Amino acid sequence: MNVLIVGLGSIAKKHIEALQILKIDVKIYALRSNLNAQIEEGIENIYTLEDINIFFDFAIISNPTYLHYEFIEKLGKKNIPLFIEKPAVCTLENVNILLDIISEKQLITYVACNLRFHPCLIFLKNKIDSDFLRINELNIYCGSYLPDWRPGKDFRTIYSANAGMGGGVHLDLFHELDYTTWLFGLPNKKQSILRNLSSLEIDAIDYANYTLEYNDFTANIILNYYRRKPKREIEIVFDNDTWTIDLIKNEVRNDSNDLLFKASGFNIKETYVSQLEYFINCLKNNQQPMNSFDESIENLKICLNNE
Repeated sequence: MNVLIVGLGSIAKKHIEALQILKIDVKIYALRSNLNAQIEEGIENIYTLEDINIFFDFAIISNPTYLHYEFIEKLGKKNIPLFIEKPAVCTLENVNILLDIISEKQLITYVACNLRFHPCLIFLKNKIDSDFLRINELNIYCGSYLPDWRPGKDFRTIYSANAGMGGGVHLDLFHELDYTTWLFGLPNKKQSILRNLSSLEIDAIDYANYTLEYNDFTANIILNYYRRKPKREIEIVFDNDTWTIDLIKNEVRNDSNDLLFKASGFNIKETYVSQLEYFINCLKNNQQPMNSFDESIENLKICLNNE
């Protein structure tokens, strides 16, 4: 199996590690823009997509978000299945061109939202699907401190802090919108507030607040870059109980603090392995994965407050 990787940063290395853990027969190629790019062990550098006589089983697009569009278009036209790091793109401008290419080529695409493979969310999905639990209210919160994300580096220089590079908490923490619609479907109505007025003084969005209206309940999602102590929780208010799903502690508790589920020994790296295994199985079976490019674009419309 030949795999092309576009962008060889920290997230790409997580995908490479996942491929190695799967112990499949794979040769990894990295598309590099710099002829003097460092040689990584076990990875062959290539510098152009033109006149390359290599059949790629799929490509991983994991470069900065603002560059995704260009490579989805180029690789899509070459009939290469696409594993795209979230979010798929950072703007909806001309996105119909990409949708048309993917549809015309009947490409298999997957937007990598690895939290869909988090055991707490899988537990929650199974309970909701099988137990028909009546929900009255859903509150989702994800906040952490951007300067702590990459210690030793000026946080204002990283893409997350720069709107022009596809940064912003609404895009970085796209997972929360993604797993909400995965669990409960697309909302009937939506409202949002996107701002960057915090003490971080960056030009990217650092606060996002979404209100999603469903038939029987309302979901509230709050995201931020400035919370000193990280918090990533889902609160579900049922008729007779309230559950808190803590995605940092990897556990689910009810109002009485009873432990309903615990992913003991779980490491978030496992989700990267699970999603790549899932995607590769879809390729083998010629099956369109969940969270295809067009499906993820529907979430991006909510994310970007687009009608």
